Amino acid sequence: KPEYIIVGLGNIGEKYDGTRHNAGFMAVDKLAEKCGVQIKKLRFKAMTADAVVNGVPCLLMKPTTFMNNSGEAVREIAQFYKIPPENLFLICDDVNIPLGTLRIREKGSAGGHNGLKDIIYMLCSDEFPRLRVGVGAPKNEHIDLADHVLGMFSKEENEILLKVAKRITEALPVMMKDGVSKAMSRYNGKIE
Repeated sequence: KPEYIIVGLGNIGEKYDGTRHNAGFMAVDKLAEKCGVQIKKLRFKAMTADAVVNGVPCLLMKPTTFMNNSGEAVREIAQFYKIPPENLFLICDDVNIPLGTLRIREKGSAGGHNGLKDIIYMLCSDEFPRLRVGVGAPKNEHIDLADHVLGMFSKEENEILLKVAKRITEALPVMMKDGVSKAMSRYNGKIE
């Protein structure tokens, strides 16, 4: 039985691979790679993998419901394994944070993120830790936000994202062992 569920948010399908909205998927894939597992078992409306993170059994998941309905998959799996919100770690993109910045929070509002909004609604709780990956706002104010988050990362941006994903793989064991606030003080900020 997993002690933690680590959820990467994104949209399933090849046409969404490499988009800003899939920063959560990218990070959880990096964690799976580090743990030597592949996220390919379909259950509870999600692609999942059982993994051991720093000696702790965890379930890695990528909802297959599309971003705005992520709460369906998260609620089902959390209820099945009886995982309390504080042991549910969500990784998602954030346009309000500069590219290459990681912001870990213990709990809080959705901050305009529709995936988080649906999870909060479905769990009837906002008491779960989240790791927000900065993808930056559109450079041009005339670009639609939906087009921006569904846009592809450039090669340079992708390299920055991989560094943030690596930082997340270092932060998660600290969150489990020493608490979220310790991880916040150590890992929050922009990657140089």
